[in-house]
Amino acid sequence: MALQLTNLTRQYRNTCALYNVSLALHDGDVCLLVGPNGSGKTTLMKLIAGLTSPSAGEITLDGESIGPSTKRRVAYMPTENYFYNYMTVRDAGKYYGDFFPDFDPAAYESRIERAQLDLSQRIRALSSGMSAKLRLALTLSRDAEVMMFDEPINGVDMLTRDWVIGEIAARRDAGRILLISTHLVEQVEGLANRALFLSRGELVRAGTLDEIRSGKSLEDVYREVYGGGAAC
Repeated sequence: MALQLTNLTRQYRNTCALYNVSLALHDGDVCLLVGPNGSGKTTLMKLIAGLTSPSAGEITLDGESIGPSTKRRVAYMPTENYFYNYMTVRDAGKYYGDFFPDFDPAAYESRIERAQLDLSQRIRALSSGMSAKLRLALTLSRDAEVMMFDEPINGVDMLTRDWVIGEIAARRDAGRILLISTHLVEQVEGLANRALFLSRGELVRAGTLDEIRSGKSLEDVYREVYGGGAAC
């Protein structure tokens, strides 16, 4: 399996969210998508998920352009909530089951139990940490080949963070690509074998963790990259 981005650009009126990004990921890759807020991480994930279209360039999955037919192969956990206020945790699982044939209701309920959530809870009453657990449980209960997690540990407590990292780690597989966006690199680098650094929409550094770190900590690399920054 190969996920290929070629000269990818996304322009929003006068704002360049991504500029001329090219990269390739293959089955077995667990990749950190690194950068501060506004660097283009979410835009890149939404493009791969087929939720928005590029202004220029192309994304392909095994040679097939991203579109309606690839959505069944891609799972995406966004940062925002996207459920109706009246829905319960159980309703969210049924909602996913209706939309995604690869969704496993039994696996979802098992994750909800491990997350110490109640299927009868109203989604509008969930805390930010509980909501993150719900979105993660939904995403991980699909059998997608590409799984993406947008800032999965941002704003959650230590125990929730450990649960999130453990659940994502359990889905690492030789036949799957995982992409995790974060600016909390020290918390999640143990999950990954690759990293991509975005700055103001431009890909400024990419490679294996060993190549990128080159004897430094990933935190040191982060400070080095974002002490200046690229512009598009």
